[in-house]
Amino acid sequence: MNAQTEHLTQAGPAGPIELAIDRPPVPSRGHAVIAHPHPLFGGTLSNKVVQTLARAAVQAGWTAVRFNFRGVGRSGGQFDEGRGELEDLLAVVAAQAPEGALALAGFSFGAFVTTHAVVRLHGPRPIDRVLLVGTAASRFQVETVPAELHPRTLVIHGESDDTVPLSSVMDWARPQSLPVLVVPGGGHFFHGQLPLLKDLALRHLAP
Repeated sequence: MNAQTEHLTQAGPAGPIELAIDRPPVPSRGHAVIAHPHPLFGGTLSNKVVQTLARAAVQAGWTAVRFNFRGVGRSGGQFDEGRGELEDLLAVVAAQAPEGALALAGFSFGAFVTTHAVVRLHGPRPIDRVLLVGTAASRFQVETVPAELHPRTLVIHGESDDTVPLSSVMDWARPQSLPVLVVPGGGHFFHGQLPLLKDLALRHLAP
């Protein structure tokens, strides 16, 4: 993301996990772990939406932790339809953010995986913020966000998303009474609207 980005690997359940870590210029509030889109369709930790969320997190005072799911980049293993990817995300949290404030964020497939991580971690581990962008509700079984976390959760979706229709996200959110912030005219990758996406994420992640 910038010259100060720290690139490293850690042990994971399917082999090494490749990481990119960006730290704020002030004492960190905690860790924001950000999950990337579908591994079989070009999703990596360097995806522009993922980088945008990381920039917002750093600006809000978080240490931003991006990682490659199994089989992507220098991460070992192979695609596991979300099951193994959940274990990858949980391994990153355990190793990189074992204590302190925690924010979980994801884009598209990464948002789907993040909802499952939220359910697994909720209770044993306090979660300060949840940020779900372009949630792949039409393609995967997205988990219900625990009601206690609704005030700390932001769901963002593009009005004109032709990869994941807005209607599918509304169908997922409606039974939960979970609000969805709709970006007018926004597509799945928020082309031309990444500054707006960053601003929305920053407002949510800021103290």
